[in-house]
Amino acid sequence: MSDTGTHLLILGAGPAGTQAATIAASKGGRVTLVEDQVVGGAAHLWDCIPSKTMAASALRHTSVRNAVKLGLINDPGVVDTKVLSQRIDEITSDINENWIELLGSQTVEIIGGRGVFVSDHEVVVTTQSGERRVRFDKALISTGSGPRVPDWAPVDGVKVLTTRDCYHLDVVPEHVIVIGSGVTGVEFTHIFESLGSEVSLVVSRQQVLPHRDPEVAAVLEEDFLERGVRLVIGARAKGIEVDGETVSVACDDGRRLSGSHALLAVGSVPLSAGLGLEEIGVETDDGYVKVDEYQRTTVPHIYAGGDVTGQMLLSSVASMQGRKIARHALNLPVQPLDYSKVAEAIFTEPEIASVGLVEVQAAALGRKVRTTKVPFASNARSVLQHFERGFVKVTTDPATGVVLGGTIVGHRASELIGVIALAVQARVTAQTLLDTLMVHPSMTEAITDAAE
Repeated sequence: MSDTGTHLLILGAGPAGTQAATIAASKGGRVTLVEDQVVGGAAHLWDCIPSKTMAASALRHTSVRNAVKLGLINDPGVVDTKVLSQRIDEITSDINENWIELLGSQTVEIIGGRGVFVSDHEVVVTTQSGERRVRFDKALISTGSGPRVPDWAPVDGVKVLTTRDCYHLDVVPEHVIVIGSGVTGVEFTHIFESLGSEVSLVVSRQQVLPHRDPEVAAVLEEDFLERGVRLVIGARAKGIEVDGETVSVACDDGRRLSGSHALLAVGSVPLSAGLGLEEIGVETDDGYVKVDEYQRTTVPHIYAGGDVTGQMLLSSVASMQGRKIARHALNLPVQPLDYSKVAEAIFTEPEIASVGLVEVQAAALGRKVRTTKVPFASNARSVLQHFERGFVKVTTDPATGVVLGGTIVGHRASELIGVIALAVQARVTAQTLLDTLMVHPSMTEAITDAAE
């Protein structure tokens, strides 16, 4: 490994920061990584991984509850919240330790503390033992995001929760009022209902997942209603009161909901305040750091990546940004990230996944596309597993037949979408998908059927 002579300073050890650190170190850069919480990223290890761990347990519990439909004795079992919390802690701790070990093996210097820019080539890091000044050639801001808490929400971590308060509850809540019907809100609605809670979901628009395909939202709403979830459509929460064991949520249309807990799932805020960005000329917009196609800020030798930029708040996107930033910072060849080909998923049951240009986006752009749809109810593997809810949609260019994107709503959609994602990336035609022999019976057959 050759030494490029470039010293890359990274503020924040989330997916963008850790990926940039390991790539830059492997390419000969000298790297200093500053983190005051957890290596691996607070948003990743306190939001993404724990929630998906809970979702995995919730899915298993739902499967047990529905076992009678498969000819098995139906014993719903008991949720042990202590064991679930321990599992979450073990998984996140292992990821944190593995990153520290990997970065250490690459001679990446990790400083535990909070860094603030005092010039465009120097930061001051406040550590437990005092202040330390670090000069750098280039820098990456990857400080992430945190849960948004409105002024009217008296979060106490006991009865009124953010998502980060959900992972160490003593018992499964009796009745959770989930405020917010975006990705996070519907995921936790699924999680808590599956674990045995009664759930009310406050939906500010006329459908859950307001920016998604109405057909996608309809499948999820149908599932929620079948589970007994109460959907409070067209209402915005405006206040929360706690009276002993009861939590009351007031909505702007006069409705009032009562439960044992309230959960805020109303988005996130970038953690860019107090970094000294304005003083050195790094511009922000509503707290999000402005960047160009190479993730450079308004100070060209300072980059930004991950949630703090507001560009598709996904760990996979942050990781790819970090890898590309490292190469660009070391003057290595690199192409800008194509956000139109990013695959994403929502971990409900059924799961929801999409990639590329989908029908709703094409309509908004006025672009002509061909969309074909196949329901999982016609797929043998889905039916025999009792996962027949949902569908596959494939979007193609009507002139060339090239696959432009797709949506999957169904069991393990997050895994199945990889087939369409590869087709989009490689500009595969629908005919090529159709000519691909999939395993029978398998859910992937629905993808080839949709390509027909």
